[in-house]
Amino acid sequence: MGVKRIIFGVVALALLGGMGEAQEARNSALDRLSQRADLFGWEAVGKVTIGADGYCTGVLIAPDLVLTAGHCIFDRRAKGPRDPATLGFAAAQTDGAEIAARPVAAMVADPEYNPFVPLSVDTVRHDVALLQLSAPIPTSIAAPFRVGDVPAAGAEVSVVSYAQGRADALSWQKACSVFGRAKGLIGFDCDVDHGSSGAPVFDRSGLAAGGRAQIVSLVSSGSRKNGVSRAYGMELPAIVAQLKSALRSGRGVIRAVSPSASAAPQIRGTLPAQGQPRILSGGGATGAKFLRP
Repeated sequence: MGVKRIIFGVVALALLGGMGEAQEARNSALDRLSQRADLFGWEAVGKVTIGADGYCTGVLIAPDLVLTAGHCIFDRRAKGPRDPATLGFAAAQTDGAEIAARPVAAMVADPEYNPFVPLSVDTVRHDVALLQLSAPIPTSIAAPFRVGDVPAAGAEVSVVSYAQGRADALSWQKACSVFGRAKGLIGFDCDVDHGSSGAPVFDRSGLAAGGRAQIVSLVSSGSRKNGVSRAYGMELPAIVAQLKSALRSGRGVIRAVSPSASAAPQIRGTLPAQGQPRILSGGGATGAKFLRP
């Protein structure tokens, strides 16, 4: 998992506090969503494809808008944004087939997110991007989720994601827990791994009253030690509202260029200063992995 990633886990645990082993015992196992019936209700979660074999996880929050981790849209080698034309979204992709697929036409990251500096509490707090698809996916096929507030520490959450060893289908962990939150940062003990970046963290407490699950965070980073997973994300409502506004105004938006064009992706706005990233996304013929400079 890498020294930097593990050190960050220690720092974040000190900041957020832990819930202890008794809390972890309540966590449910992962369920592979391999049949159409299993996917019912989760169709809006899908794979953000990156180039030939990279990927992250993403989720529809509108028919043409996908929420994912900010670091998924930057290229660590070129130290710049990816061309949106090299990205796509495959809703509920399972064993090579998906409910719907669309290319990405434009994208925007939180302007306070710097992908080219070492991983820190601050980078995780702002590690969010919004992708605009080339055409909407009808809500009758995949109903988008709403974004909501993070529940209190100790509350139960749920995660749907792709990851190393399970990159061919979504996996759902029905029950895991928020073990802490502070200053816009959230810690949860859900079972995520390489390739889970951008995976939605859901609050399902409203289901009892006839409501629907809400997205309360995204997987940004994590650590695994002695079989125990720790994952970290951010509070979303203010960031998502800002990104939607940016897409409407064009501020900081990165638009796709023609495959035949030799120019870099067109950017409206200023990119963060360059440095060295430590980012988590999927990639490689054998599945997901950490990407390093």
